[in-house]
Parts: sequence; C-alpha cells; structure tokens
Amino acid sequence: MWPGIFRLIVAACLLPMGLFGAAENSVLITNVTIHPVTAPEIQNGSVLVIDGKIAELGTSIAAREGARTVDGRGLHLYPGLINAATNVGLSEISSLRDTVDLDEIGPFNPELRAQIAYNPSSEHIAVTRASGITAVISLPGSGASGFGLASQGPGTIITGQGALMHLEGWTWEEAAVKPSAVVDMMFPQIQTVPRQIASFLGTEPRGYTELEKEYKQRLEQLSDFVERARRYEKAKAAGGPEFRADAKLEAMIPVIDGKTPLFVRAGKERAIKDAVAFADKQKVKIIIADPREIGSTGPLLKSHNIPVVLGKTFQLPLRDDDPYDAPYTLPNDFFKAGVKICFGTFDVEFARNVPFEAAQAAAFGLPRDEALKGLTINSAQILGVGDQLGSIERGKVADLILTDGDPLEAKTNIKQMFIAGREVSLESRHTREWEKWEKR
Repeated sequence: MWPGIFRLIVAACLLPMGLFGAAENSVLITNVTIHPVTAPEIQNGSVLVIDGKIAELGTSIAAREGARTVDGRGLHLYPGLINAATNVGLSEISSLRDTVDLDEIGPFNPELRAQIAYNPSSEHIAVTRASGITAVISLPGSGASGFGLASQGPGTIITGQGALMHLEGWTWEEAAVKPSAVVDMMFPQIQTVPRQIASFLGTEPRGYTELEKEYKQRLEQLSDFVERARRYEKAKAAGGPEFRADAKLEAMIPVIDGKTPLFVRAGKERAIKDAVAFADKQKVKIIIADPREIGSTGPLLKSHNIPVVLGKTFQLPLRDDDPYDAPYTLPNDFFKAGVKICFGTFDVEFARNVPFEAAQAAAFGLPRDEALKGLTINSAQILGVGDQLGSIERGKVADLILTDGDPLEAKTNIKQMFIAGREVSLESRHTREWEKWEKR
C-alpha cells in the first residue's frame, strides 16, 4: 500500500516539471517573415516548434497547449547560422597557455576529441551567439602548422576530431550535435619562409630542394599511417589473442570506412591537387579547408564532389602581385566552378564575424542567396547534418534567429535566438560593458 501511495506522490510532483520541460522548448512564432533558405520566403507566416523540433510552418497555424507564443510582427525568421571552422570552446585567452587546449605533440593525433575539451562556460560562446550563430565546428588544431611555417619543423599532420557543437548547454554532452564531425588534417606542403621571417624566428632559410625532400617524406609518412590503420582494422576484425588495441589507429577506422571526412587544410593550388590525389589513392572522403587560391582546381573538385570550407575574406591577398580583391572574389570563383562552399573563420576571437565574411563575398560577386546558404544549409550538408540543421523545414532541429533585417548586414540586430527550440540569452560581455558605460 505505502509503496503505491509513494509512487503516486512522486508522479504528482514530477508532472508539473514534465509540463514545464515540454513548454521550455515548444513555441509558436507568429506574424513573421520566414526565410526557410531551401524554399521561397513566407510572408506573415508562423512556425510551430514542439519539443525542440519544427512541427509546422505556414500562414495559418493554430496555437498548441504547452507552447508559448512569440509575436514576431515586423521581424524576420532565419535558420541559425553555422560557423564551419572555429576554435570556440577550446581557446579562451591566446596569451595564457593554460586557457588554450589546441595543438598536441606528435604528427598523428586522430584519437583526440575536441568535444571533451570543449568549455561550455567560455565567454566566446555568448559573444559568438550575438551574431546569430547557433552552432560551430570546434577544431582541435590552431592551423599554425598547416599553412605558413610547416616547413620549419615536423609539426602535426592529423590534429584530432572536430566536433559540431551547439552554442548552448550546461555541459559538453548537452552542446554536442555531432561529436566527431570531421578529422582535422594539416596537409603537408612546401612553404618557403622569407629570409626576414627566418631571421626573426632565429632560424636559417632553407633551400627548395631540402623543403621538397621533407615534403615527400611527410606525404609518405601520412600514407604509411593510413595503411597501418587499414591493417589494424583487418586485425581487429580477425580478433585473436595477439591483437592489441591502439587508440590512434582505432580513431582512423571511420575515416578509412568513408564515414568521417578528413578536414584537409590546403591553402595553395598544388596542395589542393595533392590532397585530391591522396584521397583518390586512399579512397577516403575529404573536405578542402581554408584554401587561399583556386587556380585550376575548380573542375577537379567539382568532378570529385569535394566541398570547400572557405576562410576569412577580410584578409590580404596570398601574393604581393595578386589583385587586391582576390580574397573577396575567391568564394564566387569556387561557386562559379560548381563547388559547394561554406564559411568558417578558423579562430575563436573573430568567430562572431563569419556572417560578414560571407557578406563581403556577396559584395564581390557571390549571389546573396548562396552567401546565406554558405552559413546555413551548405554548412549543414557539408558537415553531414543536412537532415537536422541549416534550414527551416518540418522535422528539423529548431535552431532559429529572429532579426530586424538581413543577418548578413552589420546593422541588423538579433532580437531572439532559439537553439533546439529553447530561447537563449543574447547577453554577453560586450552587452554588459555597453550597459555599464551607458549608465555612467
């Protein structure tokens, strides 16, 4: 008797909590201009979110019990933006080593997971959200050894597993969307260092012959590592008392099975071609990341259906004799070649600026709709979550932003944000400083 009564009391206490939990991520947004991205915009429309997912959208949607109503009159509703390459959650203050958890020692570290090092209390998360960004790829490598000074030392080739993270959640488990979205790779390349920089670093300039020899050695080292992973997978399947688990090789199995793409940082034309040749030989999927030029690689990438994650447009040209607007027009060059593109910033401090990197590309030829897709549906599809994120469609996770204008415009304000249907605060250290000094 008493156990039965006790269970009834507990159930009665938990019932209101259950109702509250359902309402917390269930909402009806009405009277808003909806920009689904994958379909024409809907004027004076409504979106119903139930339990964190988009249940209905259209012009005549009735309210549901347990779902609060948000009047979006005069506002615009877009899918949450995605920054496809950052170090958010892994680096706080670059000058304080204790707050930076990026590069590790050794050439191959595929077993390292950005997800478990992700700091959900990072100040950069709220700052990044303020620009309408609801999800990011958090990468375990800083990229310093992938482009620039790779030829000055052994460096890291495979840095670890990049995680697709929601910019909301008490723990990294809650924030994770796709824990192992990509395996980050600094593709070997020949990079000469000017005499002045070598002098500044306290090293001697190195000749091309020496650099090319080292480059070929690193390519061979990379191929050997992938082959070891294949032999390991076969040995694991065969079993036996002599089999010994290896965390590094274990982490490569999804790559060689084609389930997880290599996120290949290849800046120059030759490196891009070599990366495609490597992918063909090893039969692995790749994403070209942070290219600085297209050269003749457009048709090659299109024919292999290889997407590209573009870096910052607001930067200087690769070479002194390049046109001043080469970084601005590069996204349109890839688009015209038929290559699927999206955008990332490859850092933490400027992760919030990714909408404006895409906007700069739109100002220099990239169609505006394609610039928006490069922050939404293209990013989601390239990262393997196109069925979950990137557009406003039935059944997708309700990552939504309410704005008073185009999110690619610097003057636009993000009025409200929903991540998995749950409204998220737009307060950050920037807004707190503004309020502090405004009241002075």
